[in-house]
Amino acid sequence: MTMTHFRRLLLLFGLLTTVGIHVPEMVQAAPKPSGTEKKHKAVHSTAIDTALRYATALANSDKIAAGQLDFACQYNSVAAHSAKARPSTAKEPSYEECWKSITVGHGAFLNRSDIGMDILWPSTGPLVFYGDTLASAQASAFVMDALGTSPPGTGLDLVVTESRTIPNGSFRLKPNGTVIGVPTTLVGLTVHYRNPLTSPIAYGPGTAHWTSTIKRERRAIKSITTQWIVFSGLRPHGFSHDTAVVHLPVDTKSDVPGMVQEHIPFTTERSRALPDSIVWWSPTDQPGTLTAATARAASFPELRDRVALLNRILLIDPQQTEALTVLTKNLYAVLLQDAARNHQLLIKDPTLAQTVNEFYWTIAAASDRLDLSLGMEVGGFSQPTSADVLYRLIPALQTLARTHPDLLENRFRLGMAYRWNNDQVPMIQTFEALVNDIPGDRKGLKAEALLQLAWSRINKVAWNRILHDQDSIRAYDDAKSSLELAERPLDKFLAEYTMAYSMIFMPNYGDKGQMLHHLTGAKHWFDEIPGKDDEVWRYFLHRELLKAVLDADPMFQPILAPTEKTSS
Repeated sequence: MTMTHFRRLLLLFGLLTTVGIHVPEMVQAAPKPSGTEKKHKAVHSTAIDTALRYATALANSDKIAAGQLDFACQYNSVAAHSAKARPSTAKEPSYEECWKSITVGHGAFLNRSDIGMDILWPSTGPLVFYGDTLASAQASAFVMDALGTSPPGTGLDLVVTESRTIPNGSFRLKPNGTVIGVPTTLVGLTVHYRNPLTSPIAYGPGTAHWTSTIKRERRAIKSITTQWIVFSGLRPHGFSHDTAVVHLPVDTKSDVPGMVQEHIPFTTERSRALPDSIVWWSPTDQPGTLTAATARAASFPELRDRVALLNRILLIDPQQTEALTVLTKNLYAVLLQDAARNHQLLIKDPTLAQTVNEFYWTIAAASDRLDLSLGMEVGGFSQPTSADVLYRLIPALQTLARTHPDLLENRFRLGMAYRWNNDQVPMIQTFEALVNDIPGDRKGLKAEALLQLAWSRINKVAWNRILHDQDSIRAYDDAKSSLELAERPLDKFLAEYTMAYSMIFMPNYGDKGQMLHHLTGAKHWFDEIPGKDDEVWRYFLHRELLKAVLDADPMFQPILAPTEKTSS
């Protein structure tokens, strides 16, 4: 081996020795994990505290605290200070203006749109409803003061559910200035609303806006998770606080007309709610609150307030028996009041008055039916119409009939509501089921069911104008069976009258002599009714198609003559 080769081997050995010695030293020089973890924990703790204080300030309408912790609010004063040539003290921002900027988006969720009988509690004042914009709503909308303070709301609670570092956010304090990057933390806060009667409302899961005539499910939110973006390390850049929440972007204005405004600050996430995190109020959460609210609603003097609170209860528990009972009784009573206002008869006897009012809607349903079809929204009215009341009444009656079939009075109302809404199949089936379910020893009730079944058949034929429909004959037979069971003069009068009315739709009006016979019998029993009134008798004879038939044939003059008013 030559000397030259020997020297080369020594040099290579030396290099290998040097690398072997310095590898461990490089590992030892790496940062210690424990120190980094402590630093991250400190940053996270501060960011969590900032997010909590900021959300609490919004809920409590604390304008100063919210402004001091809001990045956009603080940025404007710091940027203005940085743009000055001479050193000066940054001005304190206008917290009133900051508050307006922070909450400007809340108004969209507070605009009431009460249509018909769908009003929700609170019936007056703020009702927070997110509609179709929940996914794009700003985070502050879920802790706004309308929800957090009492009154108008009953408060909320905030629970930290997440905290993690995300890529640094960035901004610059003046155009073409240095881009500043700061540590950024995402803090998750779950908002728990304390009271189901004042919590915010949203459309139920899976609902879609198909047509304006389909009512979408609305539900009360019990809790929802929100995320807040927090900047740290701001004080070295002139901010009065070292941390701030990036809630909404800074309102920047371009110096050059037509140029796109710069987005300040830049973050990979934004402060918002997580729609998939919603937990809805359920019937088992606060059943005592719902029961007490039902009793409270029943005592309200205004129908608007009663319906609003009952609707809210039924959003949470659609099968709450007490609320359904109070709601259906109120709405049914309103429909009868509307009838009385329309026919303008003064009837002192309450039983006879109810009969006439129900009869009014039965006849209207088979004729022009305008009052039973034109809703508030479609007609452009400022107040709910009879149609609105009917539309809200039917689903409540349906639920009650399904959950409590033993409540026969409710099933009677449901059958009549079907008839007034011209739901031809269910209006007949409902009373057929009642006739079958009512035992034979309850003669009065069975007679009423048969009578209502007859009128459902009559209305079907009258509306369809199929004069040879077999339901005309069935209606006559039902009324005849009712007469055989009837015990009260009022029921016997209605049975005779119904048989006469059903004959209108038979060929050649059936036997006209028989029709006159039934009307004569009806008058006999009418005169036996306590609280009878000749105006009411004239009202029954002068209804729609019956009046046309009676006026057309002289043989009916004996029954019409006593009804003519004597001139004074």
